[in-house]
Amino acid sequence: MTVGAAPGRLPVLGHLVPLARRPLEFLRSLPAHGDLVAIGFGPRTAYVVCHPALVDAVLRNSRVFDKGGPFWKQARAVVGEGVGTCPHEPHRRQRRLTQPAFHPQRMNEYAAMMAEETSTALRTWREGQLLDVLAAMNTVTARVTVRCLFAADLSPEEAGATGRALGDALEGMFWRMLTPPGLRWVPTPTNRRFRTAIDHLDQVVYRLIATHRRDGGGNGGMLAVLVGSRDDNGDALEDREIRDQLLNFTVAGTESTAALVGWALHLLAGHPEVRQRLHTEVDTVLAGREPTHDDLPRLPFTDKVLTETLRLYPPAWMTSRTVTEDTRLAGHFLPVGTTVFYSPYLIHYRPDLYPDPERFDPDRWSPGRATAPAGGAYVPFGAGARKCMGDTFGMQEGILTLAAIAGRWRLDLPPGSTVRPQPRATLRPHPLRMILHRRHPGQE
Repeated sequence: MTVGAAPGRLPVLGHLVPLARRPLEFLRSLPAHGDLVAIGFGPRTAYVVCHPALVDAVLRNSRVFDKGGPFWKQARAVVGEGVGTCPHEPHRRQRRLTQPAFHPQRMNEYAAMMAEETSTALRTWREGQLLDVLAAMNTVTARVTVRCLFAADLSPEEAGATGRALGDALEGMFWRMLTPPGLRWVPTPTNRRFRTAIDHLDQVVYRLIATHRRDGGGNGGMLAVLVGSRDDNGDALEDREIRDQLLNFTVAGTESTAALVGWALHLLAGHPEVRQRLHTEVDTVLAGREPTHDDLPRLPFTDKVLTETLRLYPPAWMTSRTVTEDTRLAGHFLPVGTTVFYSPYLIHYRPDLYPDPERFDPDRWSPGRATAPAGGAYVPFGAGARKCMGDTFGMQEGILTLAAIAGRWRLDLPPGSTVRPQPRATLRPHPLRMILHRRHPGQE
């Protein structure tokens, strides 16, 4: 393994300029300089892991490479210290408290809610409409997440407002990560939207917690699990602890899944032969009805489309870790407090791992062709003990949502439109406006 340094480091700023202006291009340039590459994160030196074996080593040793650094510090400002953001020490307790909400027996119930909410949204679509796809998907996924995790409903208006608040919170989180601490409270438009968004999310979540405590919610969703949970001392969880857990999953289950489906629809529009294969599978399996949990194993090509979409556009495109004890990585000494970044986006575009990495090719994942990626080579959900708990939930929602859309609609890009990756806390397609055309199964 080789250790190198990124060129072009500036005094004081380090590499913050390329990280802010063109982060994806900057990340993809780093493997040419080593398997572990030093960068300037402001005046401090941080390291970017560029080899899959090193990514795997970092992710599977969450005690030494703990969730910390600028990414997680700002994430905690949004969602607190829930299971996805907390340090290593409390993680096992947090996972034990939240795991029952993702028991396999609940997935069938969640699937029905996912299909119902998607169907409700699709009934509002109109032939020839120019749709803001990311906003529409954020509304759907916000309603799905709240129904599944809170056992409660949001109106379409409130779901839309909550989806926008999540976007503003994550936008602010990204910029605050790159902003000196003294400037994070300057009343810029981004900072004002960030604080307004946090207030909105808190109001929604605390209201739903209070409603559940007052009226009860049966056995539905994570909220019921958390309200009924007891910690190691036998004490009930406080509202703040419940809020942090719920917001962890609300952010992950809304913004990330919306971006995934949005990117898939964009890629399909640019690859009509792949879209035709998807439509054929969906028409054969669903025959005009809504998808169900039982259909998931019968939609393998839909699954491959989303798997390849996650390779090209992983929502969690870059994140950070903090070294908690002196250690070595790639033979290089890293003292306590060192920040280490890893980027699924960087790894997923390595041509030695994925030939012709720019190409959208769902057949990479076909049984007769694909070999299982080596550890650290495909990490859209992380790996190890801190792997995303909601990975099955998110993929299930993505498959059911994409299948429901493909069964009824074909989405095309307006002539001359350009969609670019927008790296924020998640990797969004921007702007993503598409023209709706009603499908008649069997025809295009």
